[in-house]
Amino acid sequence: MAVIVVTGRGGAGKTTTTANLSSHLAMKEYRVLAIDGDLYLPNLGFHFGLDAVKYSVHTLMKNPDIDPEWAIYKHRETGVYVMPGSTQLQDVLGISPRKLVDVIDKVRYKFGVVFVDSPTGVPFDTLPTFQLANYQIIVVEIERSPIYSFEVMVKNEIEKLKALGERYNLNIGVVLNKVRESEDVVDEIINAIETDLDVPVLGWVPFDPNVPASVNAGIPIVKYMPNSDAAIAFREIGDVLEEWIFGE
Repeated sequence: MAVIVVTGRGGAGKTTTTANLSSHLAMKEYRVLAIDGDLYLPNLGFHFGLDAVKYSVHTLMKNPDIDPEWAIYKHRETGVYVMPGSTQLQDVLGISPRKLVDVIDKVRYKFGVVFVDSPTGVPFDTLPTFQLANYQIIVVEIERSPIYSFEVMVKNEIEKLKALGERYNLNIGVVLNKVRESEDVVDEIINAIETDLDVPVLGWVPFDPNVPASVNAGIPIVKYMPNSDAAIAFREIGDVLEEWIFGE
């Protein structure tokens, strides 16, 4: 099963969500691969302490003869298999984004779940990867979406990304991230999404100042600080995702 994680705006926590949901499932003994599909601004590797690797997804895209296993690293603390991107400019220049689908296709059969951390916005360059996916998670940052502008900002963002997922017949869900509002307000937002847009909300993650520390440590917060508010929320969402994917 392949899960594409997307968002409409930078800074929403798309990569944090990818890292923590993949970690949660890996810690439950699933064989999980997380791939950095954000080819021009890759940072998934930072979340796993893999910011200076010899081989990356960019290496495979430039040289398809290289064994993909060389670019896959098992994260010691969580058990996630990670295929990071390269942060070096010379590795990013001249790549053909459409080759990403070939990389994913070569390795996905070896894993129970493959997460692809997609670029921000509508990922026109890497749209072929959606052909390999089964699920789409849309990450929405509520912190920067005041209630008075919710109709215009959030619903428009979700509608566009939902339409993209529907084009590829994906199962679509929403995760609300960096939530500061009260539960009553969150319930109102969830009701609007599920009623007006007909998209299930898998859960919501409160704003948690511990998250940046977990990124700096290279250990997703579900493992780094398991009793934190964000970790608890990510685990709950991960359980919903597990049932969504593997439930009878």
